[in-house]
Amino acid sequence: LKKMKLSNILSILEEMAPLGYAEDFDNVGLLVGNQEAEVSGVLVCHDALEAVIEEAIQESCNVVVCFHPIIFSGLKKITGKDYVERAVLKAIKNDIAIYAVHTALDNHPNGVNQLFCNALGLTQTKILIPKAHYIYKLTTFTVPENVQKVKTALFAAGAGKIGNYEECSFVSEGTGTYKGGDDSNPVIGNRHELMEVKEIKIEVTFEKHLHSKIIKALVENHVYEEVAYEVVSLENKHQNIGLGMIGELPQEMEEKAFLEMIKEKMQCGGIRHSAYLGKPIKRVAVLGGSGSFAISAAKNAGADVFLTADLKYHQFYESENQMIIADIGHFESERYTKNYIVDFLKEKITNFAPALSKSNIVLSKENTNPVKYL
Repeated sequence: LKKMKLSNILSILEEMAPLGYAEDFDNVGLLVGNQEAEVSGVLVCHDALEAVIEEAIQESCNVVVCFHPIIFSGLKKITGKDYVERAVLKAIKNDIAIYAVHTALDNHPNGVNQLFCNALGLTQTKILIPKAHYIYKLTTFTVPENVQKVKTALFAAGAGKIGNYEECSFVSEGTGTYKGGDDSNPVIGNRHELMEVKEIKIEVTFEKHLHSKIIKALVENHVYEEVAYEVVSLENKHQNIGLGMIGELPQEMEEKAFLEMIKEKMQCGGIRHSAYLGKPIKRVAVLGGSGSFAISAAKNAGADVFLTADLKYHQFYESENQMIIADIGHFESERYTKNYIVDFLKEKITNFAPALSKSNIVLSKENTNPVKYL
């Protein structure tokens, strides 16, 4: 049977949640482990605490995929003095890899906030805060007979995707000039000869995390010895990637009944919320985890209620009697994430190699929510 290495698992996880989607402050990806290690099993959890690492040992899993990164800021020492260091020490001692997805999955259109919306039955969902500085544009120039080869390679590498459309590009015709130096080997013309040739300009957009892949595809499929190209960052926001979501209930609900429904669906120990406004709930904004920064975005989007977590006292005032703000709990707002990861891995891994079966993908039974309710 074909053996599965950790590097194979990493490729699947990055397909599920590209690391480029993560916020700059985050610490996602492989935190502990050797990519060449052979995988015996994968345990999926919310937080990779010491008890979870022990669970992985008992389940014969040498890979732990967690939502929250157990290592968030830098570790200068690993002495076991706190819960982070104890978990990392136990993982290293037992050859267990740790991989975190966090905001890479938060920003994904099928990720944390879509799962949140699905649990509430919301329809017509869209990103609440589209990701900025994530769309790049490539401009390159080549001879007419090379255009199709270059475009095909760029599209295969992921360029030219705009919303629900693929293979988007713009092509225009012009005249290019060049003169090769002593060490040049021009495809058309000779050294030291000023050339004027008919060239085609190709323009495509692509997502930031694909940058190196796009340039590699361009260079490998271009006929010129020196490939002329430009890459610029666009001001356009990526409408399909970003934090939070907003959608609509199939039928509007009375405020108290809506929050009671949330408490049941998300299994909340309690809900802290701003004052009722005496109007029905139809348009719902959500942001799993700490989401106080999105209050104004939810208001501007016309939300009747904004569901998130980790709100401070004065932030409830920011509703300005325009919508209800509700803190449903950090863990609770993200509770369906690990189930999604398990389902994704089971589908992808069993298609990849029979050496690792669905039974080797384990959903952690540990409740890592540090917040308890009286």
